[in-house]
Amino acid sequence: MMEKGQFTKHISQKFNDELENVRQRVLTMGGMVEEQIEQSMEALSSLDPELAEEIIERDEKVNAYEVSIDEECTRILAKRQPAAGDLRLVVAIIKTITDLERIGDEAEKIARMANHIAISMENVMPSKKQFGAVVHLGNHVKTMLHEALDAFARLDVDAALKVAQKEKTADKEYNAITRQLITYMMEDPRSISAAMDVMWSARALERIGDHARNICEYVIYLVEGKDVRHVSLAEMEQLTQGK
Repeated sequence: MMEKGQFTKHISQKFNDELENVRQRVLTMGGMVEEQIEQSMEALSSLDPELAEEIIERDEKVNAYEVSIDEECTRILAKRQPAAGDLRLVVAIIKTITDLERIGDEAEKIARMANHIAISMENVMPSKKQFGAVVHLGNHVKTMLHEALDAFARLDVDAALKVAQKEKTADKEYNAITRQLITYMMEDPRSISAAMDVMWSARALERIGDHARNICEYVIYLVEGKDVRHVSLAEMEQLTQGK
């Protein structure tokens, strides 16, 4: 089991540097994705088609970053043949960047929805309250991702568990938004097109919360060596408390 905040040190300084470099690149990619979420929410709130297009184009950069990190991890696996904690680190990194790339895809979806609403001016728009609820959900999942990446950086299992617990709130907010929008569409069918775009945006945000929880599961796997995928939150807490 790894100690909090510590990676295994090796006789080969070059190997240490390789592991630290790839870890730092994951955090850099995470920062890029955090910015994508923030800007996609800004594009949705302001219905700015130019900003939306920038976000859509920028997703290619995130995709390229994932490929680059994945190739480096493959090289480390082939050259160093890591074992134990080192192997878990590389595996956790590969899984984490996959979730980060998917979060970037979800941010791109939100940008596309914002763009579609902006160019369809005949749409009857959802209320400010409904938009506000989506923005609140966006802030919640963006915080989840930030804290998940911080837990990854510090190898902090307790912090990872706290983030995983926040997924329930994201699910509740998403369900509430969905109910509101369905009611709104039933009351005014002219709102259906725009309301569906907002609903898909909320769905993308809920998925971002799921991916943030996944990253927390990888932190627990990395530190504890325990696979907590597909288990309830209560089971996750029990497994980590029994370390």
